[in-house]
Amino acid sequence: MRLLVVEDDAALRRSLAALLREEGFAVDEAEDGEVGLAKARDGLYDAIVLDVMMPRMNGWQVLDALRPKYTTPVLMLTARDTVPDRVRGLDGGADDYLIKPFDADELVSRVKALIRRSAGRASSRIEVADLVIDISRRIVSRHGEEVPLTAREYILFEYLVLHRGEVVSRTRLYDRLFDETEDSFSNLLDVHVSNLRRKLGASVIATRRGHGYLVE
Repeated sequence: MRLLVVEDDAALRRSLAALLREEGFAVDEAEDGEVGLAKARDGLYDAIVLDVMMPRMNGWQVLDALRPKYTTPVLMLTARDTVPDRVRGLDGGADDYLIKPFDADELVSRVKALIRRSAGRASSRIEVADLVIDISRRIVSRHGEEVPLTAREYILFEYLVLHRGEVVSRTRLYDRLFDETEDSFSNLLDVHVSNLRRKLGASVIATRRGHGYLVE
């Protein structure tokens, strides 16, 4: 999953990006609303974390410019804890709202929930063959035993599971799983798919040659 963090406070932006990368997300950063809007319009993101109070272009203006053409889930961050502010954000198309200072675990949980709902999955528990994917805990298990996966392996499998029945192209997977600092021409994707098949079973992820990968 690929996220965009738009925050003008450099220390907070770096901290948020590091936190989300630890959870296995690919994260791009933007230091103000104008840069954030330009990146958001690329349509590469599964969710956007958007600060409200920024110079040049604030979060509400970014949101107004994105909606309704772009439906990427948006979690807004603000230090202004007033009902009119929250209403303005939600009425403007925000999907969730978090007040600063916030708990890091809560932010991660809310981002995961936004992505899950956007993919049409209300439950955090999904079954595929003899596997159970617990999205809230980021665990894959078989017969009650956890299957050890790296953060990137888990993210790749979760993305395919959330788009179950759909052939996902290699280009799309690179766009969603690797941020702008990573080499999209590397063989990392092939390595991760190979590792997942070894750990989860060779038939769990199917290949459609010339098209991409599929979890049926």
